[in-house]
Amino acid sequence: MVDLSTRYLGLTLPSPVAASASPLSDSIDTLKRLEAAGVGAVVLRSLFEEQIVHESLDLHELLEQWTESYLEAQSFFPALPEHSTRPAAYLEAIEQARRELSIPVIASLNGITPGGWTRYARQIEEAGAHALELNVYFVAANANETAESVEARYVDIVQAVRDVVRIPIAVKLSPFFTALPAVARRIAAAGADGLVLFNRFMQPEIDLESLTVVPTVRLSTPAELALPIRWIAILRGCGVDVSLAATSGVHEPADVLKALLAGADVAMMASALLIHGPEHVQGVVRGVEDWMRERHYDAVRQMVGSLSHATSPDPAAFERSNYLKALVSYSGAAGAPWSG
Repeated sequence: MVDLSTRYLGLTLPSPVAASASPLSDSIDTLKRLEAAGVGAVVLRSLFEEQIVHESLDLHELLEQWTESYLEAQSFFPALPEHSTRPAAYLEAIEQARRELSIPVIASLNGITPGGWTRYARQIEEAGAHALELNVYFVAANANETAESVEARYVDIVQAVRDVVRIPIAVKLSPFFTALPAVARRIAAAGADGLVLFNRFMQPEIDLESLTVVPTVRLSTPAELALPIRWIAILRGCGVDVSLAATSGVHEPADVLKALLAGADVAMMASALLIHGPEHVQGVVRGVEDWMRERHYDAVRQMVGSLSHATSPDPAAFERSNYLKALVSYSGAAGAPWSG
């Protein structure tokens, strides 16, 4: 019997495949289908810093709108209208998921400043989330902002959240750091228990008819997995003692296996599930199990990191020499080597 369980953020997951944040987590029925199909954990869709700030401003406006009323009405406190705010609904979704599911439920906060919104993490913990994923979705487009200040932003946010919660914290990182292992070490030292590699920035599109910039969402492809696998393999071997999750490009059993062998504790899926539905997980998990059985693996823990930078018979495959070999050895349609 193959043991598919894995450890992530100190939690035991029955499967190394997790459902990452996506619209699928908005429905408890869909979450149940994901659990039945074999996911080991679910990450709820992110609650955004802007939503929390907006709720605070709305409440302030409701409370202040009567301050200039008639004198005889000064003691009147108006009843707040029924107002289903996104933050309140989010806490209810966590509570319901905890009641209905037996697998770990990971909440997600998305923000870019270490402001008051980070205190909302305490309420997420109280609602019952097993862990919290911090999605720091930040594009450094200001020419006056240095690499050091960008890194400090991540560290400050992690420290602010760690100050108010005891549950495990994972940080979803961008791939665009100059020295990722050093940044990972700083984030871990600030209180992060895990890293999720990588955040996919939503690239805007230019509409040539209206001459406007429009938001665009493109689902991932398996080709995108190469980047997180490379860095997971390096991080697993450089002494950063945190859980690692691979995301972006996980679509099939082979993708999960590659992520685990490189050093990921869990492989997260979203795009493939949006394309094929929650039941797609069944085939993915079955494919992982079949591959392990054919190669006489008894448990996922035997695989994790067995081809990481630390244990690989060819560590340079994750570094520059592989870049050189790949370019020199590649032949295009004409058969000539490509030199870059």
